[in-house]
Amino acid sequence: MAENGRAQGLPPGLAALAAEAGKPAQARPVERWNPPYCGRIDMRIAAEGTWHYCGGPIGREALVRLFASLLRREPDGEYVLVTPVEKLGIEVDDAPFVAVEMEAEGRSENQSLTFRTNVGDIVTAGPEHPLRFETEPGTAGLKPYLRVRGRLEALVARQIALQLAELAGESDGRLGVWSAGRFFAFPEADS
Repeated sequence: MAENGRAQGLPPGLAALAAEAGKPAQARPVERWNPPYCGRIDMRIAAEGTWHYCGGPIGREALVRLFASLLRREPDGEYVLVTPVEKLGIEVDDAPFVAVEMEAEGRSENQSLTFRTNVGDIVTAGPEHPLRFETEPGTAGLKPYLRVRGRLEALVARQIALQLAELAGESDGRLGVWSAGRFFAFPEADS
């Protein structure tokens, strides 16, 4: 399957995810660009995935997808919008993307979990796109994250996290989920 699920002959569930995603912004080689840092701009990605500019939400989905295609996370953790000629810092409340839909195919070690993000990326969890889980502070809840590209992650929406929990199984005494031949363990409970 091609990145973003655009290959012909997709299974019905994955084809539906790809159709729902619409046209993503063209992939950009932001990891190879190294322009000068030009400071920060008043842009913020809220925890639920809404992009804001100068305090107000950006309402045009095509513009959000364009900005998402220019986003990179630096080794120091800062989020920047990158073009060939400039790099601008922005604020991200949690993760820059949200996984809003999931399709599970197969079972156990043969299972594949494919996600659609709020900006149209279609990503199958696996070795190149790992899932990781954090424990929510003050609760026993889990916050799953999926690596989308580079150092950029998507927070898995709560309703999708509940679906992940329903798919949980055991491997070597640990609880977690399988996808694309890899087991992603939930954090161990504190004793």
